[in-house]
Amino acid sequence: MAGQSNAAPVIIKRKKKIIAGGHHGGAWKVAYADFVTAMMAFFLLMWLLNATTERQRKGLADFFSPSIPINRTSAGGEGAFGGDSVFSEQSLVRNGTGASGRDPGAERQVIAEPKGEAAPSGAEEELLAEVEKMLLARAGESMTADRLLRHVVTRSTDEGLVIEVFDLPDAPLFSEDGSQPTQTLRDLSQILADVLQATENALAVNGHSRSFSIVQRVNPVWPVTTARAQAFRSLLEDDGLPDSRFARVVGHADRKPATDIPSAPRNNRMELILLREGA
Repeated sequence: MAGQSNAAPVIIKRKKKIIAGGHHGGAWKVAYADFVTAMMAFFLLMWLLNATTERQRKGLADFFSPSIPINRTSAGGEGAFGGDSVFSEQSLVRNGTGASGRDPGAERQVIAEPKGEAAPSGAEEELLAEVEKMLLARAGESMTADRLLRHVVTRSTDEGLVIEVFDLPDAPLFSEDGSQPTQTLRDLSQILADVLQATENALAVNGHSRSFSIVQRVNPVWPVTTARAQAFRSLLEDDGLPDSRFARVVGHADRKPATDIPSAPRNNRMELILLREGA
């Protein structure tokens, strides 16, 4: 049977099914993970700032910005060490052993060590470092110890180990413009005396004060710092340090401010110095 010539063609439509909920990419997961990591680092930083002392924060800052001299020249030296030899004063720190040139100029001469001043012995340095370590180890023992040690910073000088105790805005060491110790200083004195009883070095006490208004008829800085230094010495004696260990007690008034603002409370401070032998 022949087909009809005028029959319409048959069109078959095939529909493509699209399944909803397909993959939309995972970039948002990476962004969210970065955000969570950044927030964790931020809160960790805030915790560290609150949990560490001023000296510990300075140590962390110094660790990430070392200032140890390695080479005097930044680049362009003739030798591998930027100088004539590995012993040249242009490559190594000047230590008074002599210059590498036969006739060195003023700019190439080494700095000779002063005669008559013996370098600190290794045992003495270890002792001072141990005392500093013992004091810093008190941090973290309790919330009270942490609160008290906010007032304390230490540093090593040619004279000895300086333990600086200073005012905080919410916690002064003495009565306002007076020499009566507060409970904060009394508690600090017990900690310091306990640590220093492990040594036999002589001690020095220095009192410092903020500047007062120039319109006052009598400037009280000299009698105040002297009286405060004596009061601090008395507290240390009461807590177990013998009077024979104190080499001097001095009031420096406001002549050596610790900040650029002479009237700042931070300038109200006491320095207890563990003296080196012969200092």
